[in-house]
Amino acid sequence: MTTGIDPAANARVLVGAVGRAADEGAAMLFTPEMSGLLDRDRKRGAAHIVAEEEDTVLAAVREAAAKSGTWVAIGSLAVKGEGDRYANRAFVIDGTGAIAARYDKIHMFDVDLSTGESWRESNAYAPGQGVTTVETPLGRLGLSICYDIRFPALYEQLGRARCDVIAIPAAFTVPTGNAHWHVLQRARAIEASAYVVSAAQVGRHEDGRATYGHSLVVDPWGEVLLDMGDEAAGMGFAEVHRKRLEEVRAQLPSLANRREIPNLATV
Repeated sequence: MTTGIDPAANARVLVGAVGRAADEGAAMLFTPEMSGLLDRDRKRGAAHIVAEEEDTVLAAVREAAAKSGTWVAIGSLAVKGEGDRYANRAFVIDGTGAIAARYDKIHMFDVDLSTGESWRESNAYAPGQGVTTVETPLGRLGLSICYDIRFPALYEQLGRARCDVIAIPAAFTVPTGNAHWHVLQRARAIEASAYVVSAAQVGRHEDGRATYGHSLVVDPWGEVLLDMGDEAAGMGFAEVHRKRLEEVRAQLPSLANRREIPNLATV
């Protein structure tokens, strides 16, 4: 997606995507981080951030999922959390339109880039507190969001939970994407012996930012099955195979061989 500052327009894109995914026979649709609103002007964006039960984008996707019978992993939406901060929240919607799982992004992107860009996600968003997995038509799905990818401990836990697929939806900046996007995605798939599905924001957005794109599907061997590039929004398709998971886990049984690491001894 190239999400903009109007939630109604973004909702129309998402509903259309659910319909197309269903028409093409997809079992599940994945969308990027901040699918409902992407606006660096926090004062302007605040008018559209509401509690999840009032979120019109979430309601529209749930209705579309129920109509088509297609599962949807919404990469994330900005919703009101507890206190005065928001939550960057992922949702998994089942084929009846029910919310099957929620996950709040744990790691906040607070950084000053060499390009002059400065981001302080923790000023507006509260970090999540727990790991989330859910059974889906693709198998056990583990949830994460964007900057989480830089923290291997989360993916170790998802690996221990025997996730078959891990979602890493994102709105990566261009400099960090150029440097690290592909290598981190492949590493997380290999570490967890799981497929990784990473729907990404792409292109120049209404609020002036540019995002890296390259929505990916990576298999548990680390092979890139789908790379949607950096030129335009759209939809791509990939197949997830149980047999491939079993083959990789048999050849590289890192999940079965994993041991607890003793505490570091200081000499």
